Amino acid sequence: MDTKGRLVAGPHNRNEFVLINADEVARVTSVKELSGQICQICGDEIEISVDGEPFVACNECAFPVCRACYEYERREGNQACPQCKTRYKRIKGCPRVEGDEEEDGADDLENEFDIASHDRRDPHHIAAAMLSGRYNINHGPQPHVSGISTPAELDAASVAAGIPLLTYGQEDVGISPDKHALIVPPFMSCGKRVHPMPVPDPSLTLPPRPMDPKKDLADYGYGTVAWKERMEDWKRKQNEKLQVVKHEGYNRDEFEDPDLPVMDEGRQPLSRKLPIPSSKINPYRLIILLRLVVLVLFFHYRILHPVNDAYVLWLLSVICEIWFAVSWILDQLPKWCPIERETYLDRLSLRYEKEGKPSDLASVDIFVSTVDPLKEPPLITANTVLSILSVDYPVDKVACYVSDDGAAMLTFEALSETSEFARKWVPFCKKFSIEPRAPEWYFSQKVDYLRDKVDPAFVRERRAMKREYEEFKVRINGLVSTAQKVPEEGWTMQDGTPWPGNNIRDHPGMIQVFLGHDGVRDIEGNELPRLIYVSREKRPGFDHHKKAGAMNTLVRVSAIISNAPFLLNVDCDHYINNSKALREAMCFMMDPISGKKICYVQFPQRFDGIDRHDRYSNRNVVFFDINMKGLDGIQGPIYVGTGCVFRRQALYGYDAPVKKKPPRRTCNCLPKWCCCCCCRSKKKNKKSKSNDKKNNKEVTKQIYALENIEEGIEGIDNEKSSLMPQIKFEKKFGQSPVFIASTLMEDGGVPKGATTASLLKEAIHVISCGYEDKTDWGKEVGWIYGSVTEDILTGFKMHCHGWRSVYCIPKRPAFKGSAPINLSDRLHQVLRWALGSVEIFLSRHCPIWYGYGCGLKPLERFSYIASVVYPLTSIPLLIYCTLPAICLLTGKFIVPEISNYASLLFMSLFIVIAVTSILEMQWGGVGIHDWWRNEQFWVIGGVSSHLFALFQGLLKVLAGVNTNFTVTSKGGDDGEFSELYLFKWTSLLIPPMTLLIINIIGVIVGISDAISNGYDSWGPLFGRLFFAFWVIVHLYPFLKGLMGKQDRLPTIIVVWSILLASIFSLLWARVNPFISKGGIVLEVCGLNCD
Repeated sequence: MDTKGRLVAGPHNRNEFVLINADEVARVTSVKELSGQICQICGDEIEISVDGEPFVACNECAFPVCRACYEYERREGNQACPQCKTRYKRIKGCPRVEGDEEEDGADDLENEFDIASHDRRDPHHIAAAMLSGRYNINHGPQPHVSGISTPAELDAASVAAGIPLLTYGQEDVGISPDKHALIVPPFMSCGKRVHPMPVPDPSLTLPPRPMDPKKDLADYGYGTVAWKERMEDWKRKQNEKLQVVKHEGYNRDEFEDPDLPVMDEGRQPLSRKLPIPSSKINPYRLIILLRLVVLVLFFHYRILHPVNDAYVLWLLSVICEIWFAVSWILDQLPKWCPIERETYLDRLSLRYEKEGKPSDLASVDIFVSTVDPLKEPPLITANTVLSILSVDYPVDKVACYVSDDGAAMLTFEALSETSEFARKWVPFCKKFSIEPRAPEWYFSQKVDYLRDKVDPAFVRERRAMKREYEEFKVRINGLVSTAQKVPEEGWTMQDGTPWPGNNIRDHPGMIQVFLGHDGVRDIEGNELPRLIYVSREKRPGFDHHKKAGAMNTLVRVSAIISNAPFLLNVDCDHYINNSKALREAMCFMMDPISGKKICYVQFPQRFDGIDRHDRYSNRNVVFFDINMKGLDGIQGPIYVGTGCVFRRQALYGYDAPVKKKPPRRTCNCLPKWCCCCCCRSKKKNKKSKSNDKKNNKEVTKQIYALENIEEGIEGIDNEKSSLMPQIKFEKKFGQSPVFIASTLMEDGGVPKGATTASLLKEAIHVISCGYEDKTDWGKEVGWIYGSVTEDILTGFKMHCHGWRSVYCIPKRPAFKGSAPINLSDRLHQVLRWALGSVEIFLSRHCPIWYGYGCGLKPLERFSYIASVVYPLTSIPLLIYCTLPAICLLTGKFIVPEISNYASLLFMSLFIVIAVTSILEMQWGGVGIHDWWRNEQFWVIGGVSSHLFALFQGLLKVLAGVNTNFTVTSKGGDDGEFSELYLFKWTSLLIPPMTLLIINIIGVIVGISDAISNGYDSWGPLFGRLFFAFWVIVHLYPFLKGLMGKQDRLPTIIVVWSILLASIFSLLWARVNPFISKGGIVLEVCGLNCD
C-alpha cells in the first residue's frame, strides 16, 4: 500500500487503514478490504514472506499470528499456539529458544543463534524499524545501522521529499508546515487518535522534539513497542470479557461476538447446555398440540351428548375428566423445553487448582440430619458421614455438620466411633480412588475388585480395611443393642456426668467437634475434614419446626464456625456415591459467566435396595428424568429435600443479582422542553433510589465494623439513626453480631482473630430455642416453615426472589439412598409429601396467588401449582375408579350410544395419549417398565395417601387438628427384599382394597348378566369391562402382594374391605336410583298364547 509519505492510523480489529494528510485537516482517505490477514493478538496485518505467502506461525491450525507476536510468545510467553495449544516450531529466520528440537534441513546459522551486532537486538531500534515498516515512514536520510530492512526502504526515493516528522504537542520551527504531523499525548481528550495539527496549541508546554529512532518511544508518549502494548491490552480485554474475577452475569449474545478472543482451556465455560435433539423434541411438541386439539373436540362431544338415563354418572364422569385435563396441562406445559447439562471437571481444576498454589475452590459445609437412631440406624448415618469425609475435594474446604434432633447418646457415641474409623478409611479411599466411598456399599458390591487393581498393596490393604470395618460394625451394633433398654436414671457419659439429652423435649444445646481441631490427623499424618455434632436446644412451649428448624440451626452454626459460601444437605440415609459430586456442583456455582444467579444445584435421587421390578415405584424415574429436565429448561428444578448444593446468600433471603442494563439511547430530535417534562419524574425516582443506595452502603460500612465478637458491636454511634440499620439486621437474622457479620461475607470465611472458644460460645447462642423469636427465620430466611414438605416451599421462595436453579445428572449417580421397602411405609411417605402440598395450597405461599411481580417465570409457576394441587386429584380419581363397578352392577354407562364420529374421537384420544408417553420416554431415557410402574402407583397412592392427606390437611388448617407424620424405616434386617410383601396395618390400605374388590365383583356380575341376556348385550358390555379392567390392572401390584403373601396379611384389612364392598353392592341393588318409583313396571309378555 502506497501512503505517499502520509501518517497511517487504524483500529487493530478491523481490516481498514486511514491516511491522514499533513496539509489538509478535513480530508481523510480510507482504504478498506485489504487482502492481508489480521493478527488475533495485536491486531496488526500479517506480513508477506519473501515467497509471497502470508506468514504462518502454527502449521497445525494456521491460527493467524504475526511474526512479532510469534517471536515474543516463543521468547517470553508459553511457546504454544493460543488456539490448538501446539508448541511453536522454529521458523527459518527466527532465533532459537530453549526447548527447540534439532530440525533437519534447517541451515540458518545467521538467525538461529542471533549472531548480529548489539544494535540488532536493541529494542529501541527494533521499535523504530517496526514503526517504519508498519506505517511506511522513513525518518529522513538516516541509514539503518542495524541491518533490518523495511518495506519503506523500497519506496524511499519517491517519498523522501514528503515525509512528515512526528513531534510531541507543538510544531518545530525548523520543520516546514506541510511536512509536519502531531501525535496527541495519551492523557489528552483524544488520546487514541493521531490528528494533524498545523496550528500550535498554547496549552501544551512540552518542547517540540523530532522523533529519533535511537530513543525509547516512551519519551514521545507512544509507549514502548506498539505490538507488545497491544498484546497486553488483548490479554486485559480477554480477562474483562470472561469476567474471571468479577462474576457479573451472563449475556448469551455477548459471547457470540466474532471478535471474542480465543480462550485457553482453563478459561472456557465450566458447563454447557445440551438441548434435546430436534428429531425427538419437535414431534413431541407437535403431539402435545394435537392432543390439546383432540381434548377440545372430546369435551365438546361429551358435554353436548349427555346420558339421560344415567345423568348423575355422566355428570360426575365429565367433571372428573375436566379435572384430569387441567392437571395434565399443568404437568405438561413445563416439559416444553427440556434440556440436559454437561460439566467439565478438568477445566474446573485448571482454573481453580494451579500447581504449587493453594486450591481456590470454594468451601462447602455439608449438613446431615437425623432424628431417631432406632428408625434411622446409626450404621447408615455413619456410612453417610464416612462418604462425606472421604470426598474428592480439598480437606480444608469441607466441613460436615451432623444434626441430632433427638439428642440421642447413641448417635453421639456412633459419631465418636465413626471419627476414629475415618482416620483409617479416608486415606485408603484417596490412595486407591475407590468408588463408592461408603464402606457398607463398597464392600457389598458384587464385582471382581481385582480386575482393575493388580497392585498387591491394594489387595493387602483392602483385606485389612474390610476386617477393620467389620470390627467397626460390631462396635456400632453393640451400641445399638445397649441403647434398646434405657436405664431408669438415664444415660451417663464416660466421666460420670448425666447425658444432657436424657429428656429429648427439654435439654440444652450441644456442640462437639470430633475432627478438624487439636491436630487430629489420619494414620498417614494428613489433615482431615471437620466433623461437628450439633443438637439444638429444646424447651417445652416452643415450636421447633421439625426438620426445617434443625436445618436453620445448622445454617447458623456453620456460619459461625466455618461460614462456607456453599451448603450441601443430605438425609442420613443418602451417601455420596460419586466422590466428585461437589466438583460437579462447583462447575455451575463457580462458573464466572452464569454462576452468580444460581441458588442451588439439585441432583436426582437414586436408591439402593429396591427389587428389580420396583413394584411400588420407589425410584420415581419419571419425575427425576422427565419432569425435572423440563423444569431445568425454564428456571430450574424444584428442591426435593436432599442431594442439593445451596448458595448461602440465597438462603439468607437476598434477591438474585440483576444484570446491569446498558444505558438507553436518547433522541436529539425532540425539543428540550419536551425532554424536561418527560424526565422530571424519572429524575425524582433516580434521586430516591440513589439515596437508598447510599443508605445501604452506609449500613454495610456500619455492619462491617462488628469486629469485637465477645463484647458486641463497636464502631456504631449511639445516635438513633445509626442504630436503626443494626436493628433491621437483628430483626432479620437475630441478635448475634458475629452471625450478622458473616451474612455480609459473600465469599465466606470467619472473622480474623476470632478464637475457637469465642466462636463456640457464639454458636451455642445461635442454637438456643428462643433465638428465632421475632425474626425472619422460617419466613424469609433459611428453610421456610409452614409445611412438613419444607423443601418445596424453600425452593419456591428462592425462585420468587429471581434466582434460578440447575439440574445436574452426572454419569455416575452423585448420591444414593435407601427407600421404604414395603407398601405401608411407602404409602406413609407419600402421605407426608401430599400433606405438605395441601398445607402449602391452603397457606399464603400458595403459588396460585403468591409471588406475582417478582422473578418467577410463568411456566415455573405452573409446575409449582401442579406440585401443590395434585392431592386434590384423589377425589376425582376415587370417583372415576368407582364408576366402572357401578356401571357393571346397574347396566348403565357414562357414554351414550357411540357413533362413528365418537368412535374416531375416542380412538384419537387414546392414540395421542400413548404417543405422548412414548415420545416422553424416548427423550427422557425412561424405560416402559418404569413408566408403567409410575402409572400404577399414581392410582394406588391417589386413592389412599393423597385422599387421607387431603382430609388431614383440611382438619389441620380449618379445625387445628395436628397430625404427626411417620418416619419411614431406612432398612430391613431379615435379608434382601424380605419385607417387600409385608403389609403393616394401616388405614391407608382400605380404599385400594375396597376398589379392587368391588371392581372384581362388578366384572363377575357384568359377565354373568351378559351370558344370561344373550349375544346383543355383549357389545355395550365391552366399554364397561374396559374401564373396570383399567382399574384392576393399575391396582395389580396391590393384588399381587395380597396373593403372594396371604399368611402375612392382616386379617382386619380383608374383613373390612369385603364388608364394605358387600354392603355397598347390596345397598345399590336394593336402592337403585335408575328404576322408576311410580308403581308396577309393566312389560310386554314374550309368550305367544295363541
